[in-house]
Amino acid sequence: MVFSSITFLFYFLPIVLGIYYIVPKKCKNIVLLIASFLFYFFGEPTYVILMAFSILITYIFGILIDKYKKTTYSKLFLVIAVVISVGLLVYFKYANFIIQNINLWLKNKIDFIYVALPIGISFYTFQMLSYLVDVYKGNAKVQKNILKLATYVSLFPQLIAGPIVRYTTIEEQLENRSHTFEKFALGVRRFVIGLGKKVLIANVLGELANKFLGSNEMSVLYYWMYGISATLQIYFDFSGYSDMAIGLGEMFGFDFLENFNYPYIAKSITDFWRRWHISLSSWFRDYVYIPLGGNRVSKIKWLRNIMVVWLLTGLWHGAAWNFIIWGLYFGIFLILEKLFLGKIIEKMPKIFAHIYVLLLVMISFIIFNGESTTQILTNIGGLVGIGNVPITSPESIYYLKSYLCVIVVGIIGATPLLKNIFNSKKLQKVTNVLEPIYLVLLLLISTSYIVDGSFNPFLYFRF
Repeated sequence: MVFSSITFLFYFLPIVLGIYYIVPKKCKNIVLLIASFLFYFFGEPTYVILMAFSILITYIFGILIDKYKKTTYSKLFLVIAVVISVGLLVYFKYANFIIQNINLWLKNKIDFIYVALPIGISFYTFQMLSYLVDVYKGNAKVQKNILKLATYVSLFPQLIAGPIVRYTTIEEQLENRSHTFEKFALGVRRFVIGLGKKVLIANVLGELANKFLGSNEMSVLYYWMYGISATLQIYFDFSGYSDMAIGLGEMFGFDFLENFNYPYIAKSITDFWRRWHISLSSWFRDYVYIPLGGNRVSKIKWLRNIMVVWLLTGLWHGAAWNFIIWGLYFGIFLILEKLFLGKIIEKMPKIFAHIYVLLLVMISFIIFNGESTTQILTNIGGLVGIGNVPITSPESIYYLKSYLCVIVVGIIGATPLLKNIFNSKKLQKVTNVLEPIYLVLLLLISTSYIVDGSFNPFLYFRF
């Protein structure tokens, strides 16, 4: 089940909200827990058991880590728990990728494992790992109520696509959280905006990207349209889903941290990753980069730490070489910025710094979406006419005219321009009147697109 579906919007969510607000306070977490397992069951009936098993392991080892804290047993239990959790993730997500490469390099014929990727396993595994590490370090109190821990791990607003919510962020909220009409209204507002971003921009631009991939009539213009549409699609798809998750959290009284902060206005790749998928980049910083020594080590080890983090970041996104290349690509540019490129960028006019970021990010998402090295190189080379492709073609002109409006809306929407206009004190009275109308229209139009059965994938299900 996805948020941008009729089943979720008009059946599951209203029923869960109705029951949640009817039951007494002490039963609200139980309602959320049952709803979350049902939500996951709709998408992955078999793997509900896997998630329940993972929660049980986390619960048991969390208690053991806390019971024997400040002893070697505590660290031993942490290591065992991490090995089990990461082992499950590796088995379900990377086993066939490992077998494929062993067969390729060693010319073996090991049979593939016929196993489906459990939805959201990367997200909930990282949440459980952060909980265990925080308990070990004393940054979080151990949760002795398994129902509350299970609610945290399985919470359906952020279960399948994040943001990665740390236990320390909502530790107190699992016990006490506020439910006000204002907070609920803000949650609805955030959810509807996220739904619009996903359905009206990401899905439409995804159609354009798919048309390009299925075309035999290439041109430089078409390659640029693909690069721009793919870059905007993945931003609006994932940030839209994060908006919906944060909005749903507010409806149920939770305060999730922001996951995106207008990354396409960044002035460097370093700045970009402070704004893009904030929950993931901060997770790797706190649980991998800093434990490895961060930048408080020799320069060689420091560079190693950066590349390890970005190798893992690439792998986290998927079991394929294009994701590994994508991660290492960012790692290289982050190193270059820290060594010397950052000082050069700071002296540049802002417009050139933005162009530098946008160009590198667009190329990164061409790599991200590539199914083979040949396709990646062809799509990047096509941007500058390599392969004797023409500047334009009738097909590219046709689709430019068809999708130009959505591309322009996407470009504007990726900046804080509209937010600043709506938050302007001079226009406050006008926006107070128009915003409810705008949100209702946005919900109706988004719903009509969903009912129409339009292109409605969700990119981050594979993660």
